[in-house]
Amino acid sequence: MNWQNVRKLFACLLLSQPVFAQVEKVPAYPLITHNPYWCIWSFSDTLNASTTRHWTGTSHSMIGILKVDGKNYRFLGKDEKPFKTVLAASDEKPYEFSYTETQPADGWMNASFNDSQWKKGAAPFGDDERTAKTPWKSRNLWARRTFTLSGSVPEKLYLKLQHDDNVKVYLNGELAYQHTGWNHRFDYIPVDDAIKSKLKKGKNLLAIHVENTAGGRHLDAGLSTEFPESGQPVLLAEQKSVNVTATQTQYEFTCGGVDLSLTFTSPLLIKDLDVLARPVSYVTFSAKSTDNKEHNVQLYYGASTDIAVNTPSQEVKAEKYTNGKLTVLKAGTVAQPVLQKRGDDLRIDWGYLHIAAPASAQVKQSIGNSAASILQFTSNVKAAPVTTGKSLMLNTVFNLGKVGSTAKEEKLLLGYDDVLGVQFFQQNLKSWWAMQPGTTIEKVMAQAYNEYEKVMAQCDAQDKEIYNDAVAAGGESYAKLCVAAYRQSIAAHALLKSPQGEILFLSKENYSNGSINTVDVTYPSAPLYLAYNPDLLKGMLNGIFYYSESGKWKKPFPAHDLGTYPLANGQTYGEDMPVEESGNLLILTTAIAHAEGNAEYARKHWKVLTTWTDYLAKEGLDPANQLCTDDFAGHLARNANLSVKAIVGVGGYAKMAEMLGEKATAEKYKAIAKDMANKWQQLADAGDHYALTFDNKNTWSQKYNLVWDRILGLELFPQSVYDKEMAYYLKKQNTYGLPLDSRKTYSKSDWILWTANLTNNPEHFSTLTAPVYKYMIETPDRVPLSDWHETTDGKKVGFQARSVVGGYFIRVMDDKWAK
Repeated sequence: MNWQNVRKLFACLLLSQPVFAQVEKVPAYPLITHNPYWCIWSFSDTLNASTTRHWTGTSHSMIGILKVDGKNYRFLGKDEKPFKTVLAASDEKPYEFSYTETQPADGWMNASFNDSQWKKGAAPFGDDERTAKTPWKSRNLWARRTFTLSGSVPEKLYLKLQHDDNVKVYLNGELAYQHTGWNHRFDYIPVDDAIKSKLKKGKNLLAIHVENTAGGRHLDAGLSTEFPESGQPVLLAEQKSVNVTATQTQYEFTCGGVDLSLTFTSPLLIKDLDVLARPVSYVTFSAKSTDNKEHNVQLYYGASTDIAVNTPSQEVKAEKYTNGKLTVLKAGTVAQPVLQKRGDDLRIDWGYLHIAAPASAQVKQSIGNSAASILQFTSNVKAAPVTTGKSLMLNTVFNLGKVGSTAKEEKLLLGYDDVLGVQFFQQNLKSWWAMQPGTTIEKVMAQAYNEYEKVMAQCDAQDKEIYNDAVAAGGESYAKLCVAAYRQSIAAHALLKSPQGEILFLSKENYSNGSINTVDVTYPSAPLYLAYNPDLLKGMLNGIFYYSESGKWKKPFPAHDLGTYPLANGQTYGEDMPVEESGNLLILTTAIAHAEGNAEYARKHWKVLTTWTDYLAKEGLDPANQLCTDDFAGHLARNANLSVKAIVGVGGYAKMAEMLGEKATAEKYKAIAKDMANKWQQLADAGDHYALTFDNKNTWSQKYNLVWDRILGLELFPQSVYDKEMAYYLKKQNTYGLPLDSRKTYSKSDWILWTANLTNNPEHFSTLTAPVYKYMIETPDRVPLSDWHETTDGKKVGFQARSVVGGYFIRVMDDKWAK
C-alpha cells in the first residue's frame, strides 16, 4: 500500500470538512513530547524568540537556520549567550571556601579580614547528601573565596550562582548582588560596572552570606564573562503562523523569497500503545519559493547534547554512524548513571539521544562545539570535529539546492534510548518500546522511518477526532483546551509492563514533588484515558493495587504514591491521604467498569476494594483533619467535598457489586452510601449553598467530586443539590475562573471543568469554562500549562506540565458515554 497516497487521501477528506484543531495560542508549545524525560517545549509564541527547553525550564536547545541565496534566517530556537569562565564553579572544577556557620565580626566580607579560624570546605555546600561536598544544615552560612585573576579584567562580568535560600554576594568588599528566595540551577547574573571595577589583576575575594529560611540548603558560585561575537549576521525568519493539534505543532515562516513549513510530530496515538510508546518524534521541513524565482537553499538543524544530561557540566560522548537508510548522530553522558537519581527538577543523564536523517548526498551530519557549529554553517568557518566534551552540538545540514514554486520536503527523526525506564520494587524495567528481546533503538527508528507516511496519516486522523469530539461535547473554546492538554498529559507518564505482566502507565508528579504514580494525580487525569483507552487508566492503577495486594503496603487504605520518579519502590510522600486515595481508587475502578460495561477488572481486586470501602463507610462521612488532593491548601477537618468523594466511592462499590451479580452486597452498600448522602446534605447545608466544612457555614467550595455521582448514574444525591451549588458558583466567578473555595482566590483548572460539568447544562458549562480558556491564552507565565492559577490575574501559583490536565476531557468522556 502506498501510504503517501493514503495520507493525501486523508488530507483531502480533512480539507472537505470544517477546519479542525486550530489552536494558535498556548502558554508554551509542545515540540518533542514522549515521557517526563524526553520532552522539549518552546516557551514563546514565536519559535525563534527563545531557547527551546525541557518542561522544567532547563535549556534543551535546538537551532534551525535556513540559508537562502547566502543569507541566514534563524527559524528555530535562540542561541544562548556563550559564557567563558573567569572563576570556576564546582560544576567545572573543584574548589574550596573558607566558611563559618556562626555570626562573624564586622568586615568579614573584606580582603583584610582574618579568616584563619574559619573552617575549610569543598563546594558545593548543602543538605543533599547526593550532591553536597560539604554538609550544611544550620540556618546561616558565611563563605569566603580568595582567587587570583591572571589576565586582564573582562569587559563584562557575570556572577554564576546557585543558592538556597536568601543570599548576599560581595566582590572585594562591595555588595555585588542580593536576592530573597532561591534558584535550583546556575543563573548568570550581570555585575554592575561600578562593582566590576573593584575586580583587579592579582588577588581578589568573593564573599557570600546565604540564609536558609525553608526547605533545602545550597551554595555554589563562580564568575564568568561573554565570548566575543563573530561571523556573518543571522537574521530572524518571520513567523507567519503557529497551529497546535493533538499530536502536532506546525509553524509557517518567511525567509526572504522562500516560505518554510515546519512540523513537530510526536505520534502519541492513544489507541495504539506500540506507536505511543515509541520514543521517536518527526520534524518535517518543507520549503518553496514565493516570488516565482528559484533560490539556492540549505537548511541547518542543530541539537545540543544538553538534551541528554541533567546539568551542562556533565561530560558527553558523541558519535556518527549509518543505520540502513539513515545517517545518525548519537550522544550521551560518559558516566551513564542509569536510574541513580530521583526527584522533580531533574533531567535524564543516562541513555542516548539520536538524530537521524535520510542518508543521501544532500545530507551532511557532524559533531561540534556549540558556537563553532553554527558559525560553520553561517560563515563557512572550518571547525575541528569533536566527540567528547560538554554542551556539544549535533549538526545536520540539508542541501535543498534550487527551490522553486514546487515545495521540497525533508525530515528528521529524533529518538531517545533510555536503556531502562523505571525501577519497580527493586526490579529495573525496560520501557514498553524496548521489551521485546532483540529490540534496539536502531530498529525502532528504522521502523518509524519506514512507517512515516502511515503514522502521519494516523496522526492527522486522531487530531481531527480529538478536536471534533471536544467541539461536539463543549464547543470550540473547550476543544482548544483539550487539544492543549492532550500531549502534556500523556507525556507526563512512562509506559512499561510490570514483572507480573501488567501494563504500567506511571505518572511523574511534575513540578510539585516528583512522585511516581501519585493516586491523586491519576484521579484528575483519568477522563482523557477513560474516553479513549481505559487500559491506560488500568496502567495507572495496577501498581497501586500490587503495592497493597503484595503486602508491601499494609494500611487499610491505598498509598499516596509508589515512590519518587523514576524509582517506584514504595511511598515516599511524608503523609497519608486515607479518605482521598480510597475514594479515588474506588471511583476510578467503577469508572473503568462503566466504560467497559463489565466489572471484571474490579473482580481481580475485590478483596482490597472491599477493605477500602469499609474504611470509607466508617471514616469517610465526616473526615478527620487530613490532606486531600488539594494538599497545597493545607489540612482540613470535616471537608465536605472530601466527604462526597467517600460517599461516591462507597456507591461505586455497590454499583460494581451489582455488575458482578452480588445482589446482597450491592444492596447493603447502596443503602450505606444513600444514608451517608442524606446525612451529608444536613451537615453541609449553608442555606443557598453547601459549605467547605461542616462546622463553618460561612464557607463554600467547589464540589467537583459530585460529578461522578451523575456520570456513573449512582443517584445518591438529588438534583436539588446540583442545582443549588451551580447557582451559587455562577455568582462567584472571577476574570480567570471560579476559585477553588472561599479561602483563596486561586483555583485548579481541572476542577473547574469538572464543576462545570456537574449539571450537564451546556450553558452552565460554557459560562464556567470560558474564563479557563481566557486564562490559557492570557496568562503571563510562559510554561507548559499550569493547573494551579490565580483567578484574579491569570498568573500561575505553582505546578506546570502536569498530567492532571487530562481531566479537561471530562465533558468529552461524559458525552461519549452518553452516546
